[in-house]
Amino acid sequence: MVSFRSHLAAWRIAACLLSLDASAVLEAWFAAQGHVHSWSAEFVQIRSLKTLTQPLTTGGQLWFQAPGDFRWELGRPAQTIALREGSEMFVVYPALKRAEHYAMGAAAPKEWRDSMSLLSAGFPRNRQEFESQFRLLSVTQSNGLWHLALEPKSKFARQMMPELRLGLGTNDFALSSTEMVFVDGSSMRNDFTNAIVNPALNTNLFLWHPPADYKVTEPLSK
Repeated sequence: MVSFRSHLAAWRIAACLLSLDASAVLEAWFAAQGHVHSWSAEFVQIRSLKTLTQPLTTGGQLWFQAPGDFRWELGRPAQTIALREGSEMFVVYPALKRAEHYAMGAAAPKEWRDSMSLLSAGFPRNRQEFESQFRLLSVTQSNGLWHLALEPKSKFARQMMPELRLGLGTNDFALSSTEMVFVDGSSMRNDFTNAIVNPALNTNLFLWHPPADYKVTEPLSK
């Protein structure tokens, strides 16, 4: 009985220390994010599908401007462009001359806004914002990185993607990678390189006006 109680006490102490460490990591990350007003990086996207023996790899570029504007360009030249400015978001397919328009303001369905918030999950402004969107599953450290496993709190988002993984530098908490794990077991990982913190970005970078020969649809209006 004494031995069991000793082991139980040790386990509780270890669990408490782990919780404190995880909380300290999050607080340091939030503090670092407070100094990030804009960010840009190149990335390699790796998509692993159960139907394919080899993952699909594509390069791209990301620009972010606080609090939530972004522009993702996938492919060189860009095959897909996802960009958000304020309460509007477009997903553009240049080769097809097609685009999708999504309202991102308060009038948009909450489920959709929750899902789209995943695109900027690597740039939380504070603990309150983070904890309103995610539950922390684990924090581990290896190869100079913190590895965070997160679960979306939105039921709608979990039905699509039950887990999100982030890689952060242990020295500066810079975003190193993101990985979305989907319900079918497939995943989409982005590994970032050549990151620049607080570059001067032209606000036009996040704006897009459909050319006359583009077909624009609004999937949420159906």
